[in-house]
Amino acid sequence: MDLSARFILPDDETRGLLIGRAWLPAGPAQTASGPSPVVLYGDAVHDLSGMAATTSALFDLNDPAKQIRAALEAGGLPVVGDLNVMLAESAWNKRDAGKAHFLAPCDLQALRASGVTFVDSMVERVIEEQAKGDPAQAEAIRDSLTAEVGAKLADLKPGSPEAARLKESLIERGLWSQYLEVGIGPDAEIFTKSQPMSAVGCGAEIGILASSVWNNPEPEVALVVNSRGAIVGATLGNDVNLRDVEGRSALLLGRAKDNNASCALGPFIRLLDESFDMERLRNTVIEVEIAGDDGFRIADTYPLSAISRSLEDLVGQAHNAEHQYPDGLMLFLGTMFAPIQDREVPGEGFTHKLGDTVTIRSKELGALINRVNHCDKIAPWTFGSTALMKNLAQRGLL
Repeated sequence: MDLSARFILPDDETRGLLIGRAWLPAGPAQTASGPSPVVLYGDAVHDLSGMAATTSALFDLNDPAKQIRAALEAGGLPVVGDLNVMLAESAWNKRDAGKAHFLAPCDLQALRASGVTFVDSMVERVIEEQAKGDPAQAEAIRDSLTAEVGAKLADLKPGSPEAARLKESLIERGLWSQYLEVGIGPDAEIFTKSQPMSAVGCGAEIGILASSVWNNPEPEVALVVNSRGAIVGATLGNDVNLRDVEGRSALLLGRAKDNNASCALGPFIRLLDESFDMERLRNTVIEVEIAGDDGFRIADTYPLSAISRSLEDLVGQAHNAEHQYPDGLMLFLGTMFAPIQDREVPGEGFTHKLGDTVTIRSKELGALINRVNHCDKIAPWTFGSTALMKNLAQRGLL
């Protein structure tokens, strides 16, 4: 697990504003240990808690990028650690409450996700549904389904008259699916990925259920949206999926998605500014690599520009006059990555093994690295919103 700054940071390093969240131990400047928003400036990590006690509040400031840059230039943000040292201390087997280390870069924000936003993953969701969660049936279904509808989905705009006509045709032929409904219909799938404060960060272990035999990572870009519905930045995420669980029934989505340590975000949130605007964000290319202790390796890339809905449309379907987020939200955008390479049994495709290292990277957002373990073997989540409020009050930040 390479947690060096040269690998974890974006290709242009700290040219942009990279916002993180760090666990800071008690010391002369801090009465008790606790989490704080931080910003990178060269090799130094600066505390932002004097500006905002949470990243949620930070992103609600008027033009947070401008305010943070002004504070850095004025020298008003205390240094709380060295970037490389804190990254090294963020490894899953080294984390210590007595040492500064990085956490997931969000806190009180809702953790929401868009599903079925790429054609490749749309087809894979339909395969899961038809296979009833049995990986042994997937290959045959994949061949027939791709031949029937794969090419027809590629250029469709969701909610268009052309999409409506295809729906009617597929219904008549008995090929319609709830996944195609959210994939090409007018309404996007926006679901709860996990709970506020539950995400793990770069270097942490990420969890799958011990009972799952067919699962995979879902490498995604996640948008940072403030309480006003404005996109203020982006980061990388792993929306871990248990294909066998969701394949048995879409009503098991919560069981497939929301488990201990099953949501990873990081390494840092890159704020939108002159170095990273919406156009550059739309053209981000996501890289993923899975490396196992058994020598297995799979790698792939996909462009965010292949997404079937605009980023603004997805945010608008999540945050609007009918649904608000007073603490903001992190919105996963979905993935094009759906690994089908056989790992062991011919025809059963890919599934995780314990100890797999998952690396998700883009040159604009850096690298998110996590190690796979069973959910019940990873330390339980105990520091929630109540604990955060008590901690901030103890530290005089509320």
